Amino acid sequence: SGSMSDPSSFANLEEVSQVHVSFAITVSFEQKVFSGHVDITAVVHSEAAKTFVLDTKELTIHSVTLVNTGAPLEFKLGEPTALGTPLVIQYEGLGSHKGKDDDKPVFRVAYTTSTEASAIQWLPPSQTAGKIHPYMFTQCQAIHARSMFPCQDSCAAKITYDAKITVPEGLVALMSATRKGNEGSTFNFAQEVPIPSYLVALACGNLVSSDIGPRSKVWSEPEQIEAGAYEFADTEKYLKTTEDLLGPYAWENYDILLLPPSFPYGGMENPQLTFVTPTLVAGDRSLGNVVIHEIIHSWCGNLVTNRTWEHFWLNEGFTVFNERKVIGRLEGEKSRQLHSVLGLTRMNDAIDLFGAEHNFTKLIPDLTGVDPDDAFSGIPYEKGSNFLYFLESLVGAEKFENFMRAWMKEFAYKTVTSDDFKSFFLNFHADVESSVLEKIDWHAWLYTPGQPAVPNKFDSSLAEVYYQLANRWVEDGGESATAADIEGWSPKQVMGLLGALVDAKEKIFNPQQLKKLGEVYNISQSKNSEIQFLWYKLGIRCEYEEILENALTFLTSQGRMKFVRPLYRDLFASKMGKEKAVETFKTHKSFYHVICARLVEKDLHLKCEEATKFTCC
Repeated sequence: SGSMSDPSSFANLEEVSQVHVSFAITVSFEQKVFSGHVDITAVVHSEAAKTFVLDTKELTIHSVTLVNTGAPLEFKLGEPTALGTPLVIQYEGLGSHKGKDDDKPVFRVAYTTSTEASAIQWLPPSQTAGKIHPYMFTQCQAIHARSMFPCQDSCAAKITYDAKITVPEGLVALMSATRKGNEGSTFNFAQEVPIPSYLVALACGNLVSSDIGPRSKVWSEPEQIEAGAYEFADTEKYLKTTEDLLGPYAWENYDILLLPPSFPYGGMENPQLTFVTPTLVAGDRSLGNVVIHEIIHSWCGNLVTNRTWEHFWLNEGFTVFNERKVIGRLEGEKSRQLHSVLGLTRMNDAIDLFGAEHNFTKLIPDLTGVDPDDAFSGIPYEKGSNFLYFLESLVGAEKFENFMRAWMKEFAYKTVTSDDFKSFFLNFHADVESSVLEKIDWHAWLYTPGQPAVPNKFDSSLAEVYYQLANRWVEDGGESATAADIEGWSPKQVMGLLGALVDAKEKIFNPQQLKKLGEVYNISQSKNSEIQFLWYKLGIRCEYEEILENALTFLTSQGRMKFVRPLYRDLFASKMGKEKAVETFKTHKSFYHVICARLVEKDLHLKCEEATKFTCC
C-alpha cells in the first residue's frame, strides 16, 4: 500500500522504524516535568540509512548514545513547527544493521519535557477529589506523544514498551501496560503487544482500585472508587459480548481509570487501562455505551490501527459500528437503531458547522500541514459507521460479521489504510453478485465532502415517541404536558427529545414553558451529563436566563470537550451569555486541559486562527 509517509510526522519511516521503547523516567510535580531517558530499539530497512529522525515537541535533549557500543552520537534539532521539532540523530553505521535481527541498533536519548508539554496535565490538589495530593495524567492522541518522549510519533511505527517510572512517595503510577510491581516509589510496566505511540499513557496520583470483574479493576481516587465500581459493573459482560463478535481479546486485563473532571474526552482507549471522564458517573449505569466504545477500541484502533490520521475512520467508524452491534446484542436491534438515529444528529452538526464542502467532512481528509486535533469531529465516527452499515445492508449481517472477524484476524498487530480495507472487503466478498458490489461508489464514500454517498434507512420506532412529543411541544408549548408523557423511556429517548427541541430552531420557548419542561419531566434535576448538556443547550438557545448560573457551573465543573466547546459557542452566540462566556473561560482557563483550552480560545475568537468548529467524544 504505497509509501509509509505520514503528513503528521517527521520520522524517516522508509529507512528506519522504532520497534521497542524502554522508559526510565522520574515524574517531578514541583518542576512539572518528566526527566530521564528512553532506549529506542530500531529496525533498519535501508542500507543507505545514516540518520534516525524522531518527532519531538518542546523537549530538551541532553545527549544521544548508541547503547550497543556506548558511543555518543551527534544530533541536531530542526526548526520548531506546528507539528513539533524533528530530532535528527547521525549514525554513519546505521545501514549496516539492515537484516540483523540479533544486532538491532538501540538509541538512548536523555531528555526533559517542557513544563508546557501538551501531552501532560498537572493538577494541583485543589483540582482533585481528595484535595490533598497532586495528580498527573497524559493524553497522547493524536500527536502529543512527541511532547512526552522522543519517538517516531506515527501510527505506522508500532512499539512494545517497558518502563521504570519514579514518582513522589505515597503516590501510585499507572500505565497503558501490564503492572510489574514496584520498588518503593519506582513502578515497573511492560506492554508486550505492539501499539502506536499515541497509546502510551501514564497517570499518577493518590490511586486505589476495586475489582469489577475477573479481569478488570476500576482505579480512581478513594473518594470516587465506590461510585466508579457501581457504574462500570457491567464491564465483563461488555468484554464477553465483544469477544463473541470480534474474536479473542489480545490483553490479559481490562482496567478503567476514572479521571478527575478536567479530562477532555469521554474516554481514551489506552490499552489495558481505559481513561474515562467522571461525567459518565450518572449513578444508574445509563452512559455505559462509552465504556463499550472504549472496549471495542481494543480491537479497532489498538489491535488494527489506522496507518495515518487521514484514515482515522478505520479506528472510529469501525468502533462506533461495532459498539452499536454490541448494544444490539445486549438491548435488542431497536436500541441499536435508536443509537444510529441519534448518531445522525452528531454527523449533521459537524457537516453544518464545517460546511458541506469542507475537507474535514470527507471520510479521508487531506491533513497536509494540519494538526489532526483541528480536524477532529463526529465525521470519522458517524460517516464511517454509516459506510459500514451500508456495506452490511448489501451483503447481509451474518456475512458482514464474519468479514469483521476475518479483518481483525488478518490485520491484528498491523496498521491499515482505506485501500487495504477496500481490497480485503472485495476479496472476502468475491462470491457476492457483481451487481451488488457495483452499488458501492468507493470514491464518493471515501473522498466526497458532506453527507454520505447513500443515506441509510434506520428503524426509528424508538425515536418516533420523542419526535411526536417534541412536535407537541412545538405546537402547544407544553400546555398538555404531564409526567406520563415519558413514562418508561430510556435516558437515550429523553436525550432524543431534548435534541429534537434544540433542532426545532423555529420554536423559541419562553421561560414558563422551559420551567415546565424541566420540572414535569424531572430534566432539570437529572444527574445524567448528556441530558444536562442538552438541557443547557436548549436553555441557552432560548435565552432562558434562569438556566445561566447552572450552565456556567456545569461548564466549570468538568472539562469534557464534547460538552464544553458547544456550550461556550452557544453562550458566545447568545445575547444573555456572550460576555459571561468569555469572562468565565478566562477565569477558569487553568482548569481545562491544554487541548481543550486551545480549542475553546478559537471558539470564543480569543485566538484569531480559523476556529475548529466541532468536537466530540
